[in-house]
Amino acid sequence: MPLHSARAAALLTWVNSTKVCPDPLDDLSQLQDCSIFIRIINKIHRSEEGESVLEQPLPERISFIRGFLQKHCKHKSATENLVSAQKLLEGEELALAKVAVLLLYHTSMSCKSPREWYEFDYKTQVELASILKFVLDNEESLNENLETFLQRKAPPSSSSASSSSSEEHSPLLSLPHKREVRFLELQKIASSSSSSSTLSGSPSSPMGDVMQTPQFQLRRLKKQLAVERENRDELEVELAENRKLITEKEAQITMMQQRIDRLALLNEKQAADQLEPKEMEELREKNESLMVRLHEALKQCQDLKTEKGQMDRKINQLSEENGDLSFKLREIASHLVQLQEALNELSEEHNAALAQSQEKQGQLESELRAALQEKKCSEEKIEILQGKISLLEDQLAKLGDCSAQEKGEVMGDILKLEELKQEVSSLAAKGAELQATVLRLEEEKQLREAALQSERGRFEEEKQQLGSLVAGLQNSLSESHRARERLEQDLRAREAGEPQG
Repeated sequence: MPLHSARAAALLTWVNSTKVCPDPLDDLSQLQDCSIFIRIINKIHRSEEGESVLEQPLPERISFIRGFLQKHCKHKSATENLVSAQKLLEGEELALAKVAVLLLYHTSMSCKSPREWYEFDYKTQVELASILKFVLDNEESLNENLETFLQRKAPPSSSSASSSSSEEHSPLLSLPHKREVRFLELQKIASSSSSSSTLSGSPSSPMGDVMQTPQFQLRRLKKQLAVERENRDELEVELAENRKLITEKEAQITMMQQRIDRLALLNEKQAADQLEPKEMEELREKNESLMVRLHEALKQCQDLKTEKGQMDRKINQLSEENGDLSFKLREIASHLVQLQEALNELSEEHNAALAQSQEKQGQLESELRAALQEKKCSEEKIEILQGKISLLEDQLAKLGDCSAQEKGEVMGDILKLEELKQEVSSLAAKGAELQATVLRLEEEKQLREAALQSERGRFEEEKQQLGSLVAGLQNSLSESHRARERLEQDLRAREAGEPQG
């Protein structure tokens, strides 16, 4: 089955946007030598660890890419089945598309601002957002579902469809008061975790909307926490190695001290035996040489102990920061879940109220059309009757001088004329009532439209406030990230100053 053309085109557009291709690509098959994937990996990590791999044969390139995906993507155990080395060797477009999807997912997790996605047109962003949302929703079953998703349109999930429609359609006509109270409670909770949250006035972006969902933010926080834990583990391993080195140095110092003690005893014994001056000079030189080495070893040991103390303090600091980060992550995760529940509740209430409003709007428009039609019919009847009245009045005027017998015959027309006038009066009164009804219906329609517009504005304002809360949670994540970078800089500085043995 061929690839879904719109998703394949969106993936290709994203690959070209990385600007690692000498010339823009127009087909996924051009990725089969895997060099573009390696350059994207280098760009993500701002390193050149894959440059040497570019000079190696295709199997080594594929091994490097799969190793990267296993190490840095969530799906470590499933990568071997998800991305087949044999199919990559054969240049199968579906396998190439899978690698592009996983790299897109990893890049979006590393992206610090949704503004980086605004260079894409809206249609491309919609496809990229659908790919990213699919990976988030199917993390545990990518092996079964990714191929089907890339080859044809996947049926929209109820939760994602509800959330998406609630943000793209008109807001609620009216919402219960409990929703406002619920929102104020969530706003108070989230403001306690970050008092400096601000809402960016960026234009709407499908990729930005997905990246600011609680589901995406929670996944990013968990990924950052995993990185912090790996760094802590590496530091603990390095500290253990330094402790082992200090132990070895102390053992060497002990051995040298024992040799010095033995030489001192030998010197005393030889002095007692009145050894020759030449032999005494040699022993003295050996003794001095050993003393110099001892002092150097003692100094090195002292330096190592100082470094050990610094490492211990850094490990303690890192452990405290890690504990704070874990607590903050649990707190933020709880807030995000509450925000997601609030968004779902707002969406359900919005959809129900919108359906009710549309039904009422249709009923009003139907009543208005019926009233206008009835008014039109009444006006036509009035015109016809007024014509008859005019005709009868003309006839009566002409017969005014006729004989009594003829006048008696005309009395019937006069009564007929009076009935017509009464009917015209009745129709005129009914027309006035219909006119009042039409005016009332039009006024009610205008008021309902105004209320709907007002509610739409309030719904958008609450949606922006929820985005502000998410931005505050992002600030918390950035703070922990900056703390980790400071610790890494300290470690690099320590490693640069470490003596080589």
